[in-house]
Amino acid sequence: VPHYNHQTLNLIAREQNTIIGGLVGDTAWNWLYISLFWVDERKRSLGLGTRILRMAEEVAVQRGCKRANLETHDFQSLAFYQKRGYVIFGQLDDFPEGHIKYYLWKSLT
Repeated sequence: VPHYNHQTLNLIAREQNTIIGGLVGDTAWNWLYISLFWVDERKRSLGLGTRILRMAEEVAVQRGCKRANLETHDFQSLAFYQKRGYVIFGQLDDFPEGHIKYYLWKSLT
């Protein structure tokens, strides 16, 4: 396998010293993996989430990443990610019971 080249990627959005959003991820093997992504409900639909995601993708590309992947649930932000080019490649039914966990990826090139 190629060199792991692992680095963490953490972004925080603040407004007057209050955290209003953020992203936690990793880059390795030319992939960005987003493990946590959150925007304060009062700040949603204002473009903040798009800016945070775009910034993470830009940093990942600077680190040599060609693709990104993440997971979300049907009660979270599936449409948000799909509008930004992420594609479902798998799903886990009944996780939790009655819901679906989706696995998504996106080309960064």
